[in-house]
Amino acid sequence: MIVLAAFLFHFGAHAQTASLDAASSGALTLAMAAVNPHRVPFSQINSGDTAWMIVACALVLLMSIPGLALFYAGMVRKKNILATMAQTFAVCALVTVLWFVAGYSLAFMPGSDWIGGTQALFLDSLFFNKGLGQVSVHHLAPTVPESVFVMFQLTFAIITPALITGAFAERMRFSAMLLFMALWSLLVYAPVAHWVWEPTGWLAKRGVLDFAGGTVVHLNAGIAGLACAWMLGRRAGFGQEPLMPSNLGYTMIGASLLWVGWMGFNGGSAGAADGRAGMAMLVTQLGAAGAALSWMVAEWAVRGTPTLLGLCSGAVAGLVAITPASGFVDPKAALLIGVIAGVGCYWGATGLKRLLGADDSLDVFGVHGVGGAIGALLTGALASPAMGGVEGSVANQAVGVLATLAYSGVVTTLILWFVDGLVGLRVTTQQEVDGLDLSLHGERVE
Repeated sequence: MIVLAAFLFHFGAHAQTASLDAASSGALTLAMAAVNPHRVPFSQINSGDTAWMIVACALVLLMSIPGLALFYAGMVRKKNILATMAQTFAVCALVTVLWFVAGYSLAFMPGSDWIGGTQALFLDSLFFNKGLGQVSVHHLAPTVPESVFVMFQLTFAIITPALITGAFAERMRFSAMLLFMALWSLLVYAPVAHWVWEPTGWLAKRGVLDFAGGTVVHLNAGIAGLACAWMLGRRAGFGQEPLMPSNLGYTMIGASLLWVGWMGFNGGSAGAADGRAGMAMLVTQLGAAGAALSWMVAEWAVRGTPTLLGLCSGAVAGLVAITPASGFVDPKAALLIGVIAGVGCYWGATGLKRLLGADDSLDVFGVHGVGGAIGALLTGALASPAMGGVEGSVANQAVGVLATLAYSGVVTTLILWFVDGLVGLRVTTQQEVDGLDLSLHGERVE
């Protein structure tokens, strides 16, 4: 009923605005500004900030499609390439609609400690009127139109559940995946984003630092991926036959698009075209480079040879770990975070993976879960007041890490249990043997 009421109000408000006489526009402008202080004159919008944020939106969307789609597709077997790509593409479309309906409001509207308000259902908070010369802004980004802020945060809401697909690659039903992602987006991602990024959220009030999503995006997706891997069980032949990547060239191209797109991911999180955005981009580059090299060295020492997959995975691990710190640390600290993350995530994708006993197909937990935790904790230890204007606290960061692990892990498991009972999570053994490209989509790579 709340959603329906917001929907009716949305269209009623537009009809009322369309019927107003132009002669009363001056008085209306003053009245609306008094009622909604987040509607500002066009002159308050900073064109430089807006241009940068629009570019950042495109860069982050590039990370999902085609970046993540190629990164994951290259690591699965040939018979599952298209199904893996279809999952990322479908998540992009699905989450976009859900963000419009409720996700944005639940994540970024002021509300309780735990969840946002309902005032922006169906994006009802958005306002743009050329005749009145007014546009709405969000309180976290007051110099850009709210539509740009909505779009920027949408790209984060898209890539987070898309990351999870790597954990259950090659064995989840497409219908189950869609239902799971819809529920997870609203019941897990939106609340955690509200906790950390909306000033009324309880972790934000505690002073937990997460500049661009180490906790909200990566740790959140990582523990959810681990829950998926446990719930779905191992792939047929896991541990008995080699499950070799189909095309590491795809993976390298995907990793490169992720690396480039991450400049918008972290740099855009400054919300402005300023010195902090520039510093965020620099430390992002250093973190990725440091981790790529340290993963390579660790793999070389353990296995006797460096691999392209290791270099790509290491770079992504560094990008993950620097994400929460990117607006709070200097270049030296960024390089240190990258080096630690490369070694830590290599262990996460090898030794820890064996200890957990889960077939996390594409190492979502080993890279994003472990990397997100490393980055979050090191942000508390290395945050510089000169960079971000705040002191770090390892204790506060640990609270954020543990809360995200507990909430996301438990709720993800409950959602999976519900979806399994409703439509079934896993494809049949024959479908898995045939490959999901043919068995689920009727397509294949020749």
